[in-house]
Amino acid sequence: MPGDLTGRTGRHISPIRVVRRPTAAIALIAGLLAAGVGVTGLALASRTGRPAVPVGAPTLVPVPVGRQAAAPLPTARPVPRPTGLIIPSIGVRSGLVRLGLTASGALQVPADTSVAGWYTGSSRPGAIGAAVIVGHIDSETAPGVFFRLRLLRRGRLVYVRRADGSLAVFRVTAVRSYAKSDFPTLAVYGPAPTAQLRLITCGGEFDFATGHYLSNLIVYASLTRTSAPRHRTGPARSGPRKHRRRAHRPGPRATRPAAART
Repeated sequence: MPGDLTGRTGRHISPIRVVRRPTAAIALIAGLLAAGVGVTGLALASRTGRPAVPVGAPTLVPVPVGRQAAAPLPTARPVPRPTGLIIPSIGVRSGLVRLGLTASGALQVPADTSVAGWYTGSSRPGAIGAAVIVGHIDSETAPGVFFRLRLLRRGRLVYVRRADGSLAVFRVTAVRSYAKSDFPTLAVYGPAPTAQLRLITCGGEFDFATGHYLSNLIVYASLTRTSAPRHRTGPARSGPRKHRRRAHRPGPRATRPAAART
């Protein structure tokens, strides 16, 4: 726990009492003598020799010419929450559920093995920091959403769709496997200077005694770009578009029923 910074825990000592103490008085006298010697030395130095800088008008320095960088814009705009994950090279297309922590402090996993989940305690994809997305490798009956994650290679692209319709595009930088006892907690959940992504699933040997895999597979990726959300060019419609049908008047000119007209 951090210490108390209020300054109220220690005993208050007035400046007068400090000066009256022998050790403090000796230190004070020594300081005054040192100050006096320093002033004397400065006076002697100013009376002998020439000054280090010749007296005269200062030399003017021309103003540098070149393109001036604009002041950075504030980045207070919040990043939209993630809603979907697409990895074309391994055939992954999934929605994203929100994940937190269990009562024991462990990361939750998606209840559905075919859906990936975003850990809400991590950064949002596209924001500074590491965004964490996890998914199952398989179930007892079928492959999971990250069954082919081990096939992902460096340089491949990962797309995260966000609530405003925009896409955060990440490029894979590394694919690593770790024993669960050596999980790289700091590398996955620690701070990152740029917008990054972590994809996590199980892997390695399967322990039939415990029913769990012995390793974790982690994909590291960095943001390359973001696409703007799609906006409508006209006013949004509140319901399905209605087609007007021309009234049919029966008569000798009609050759087919109105319902069959195109």
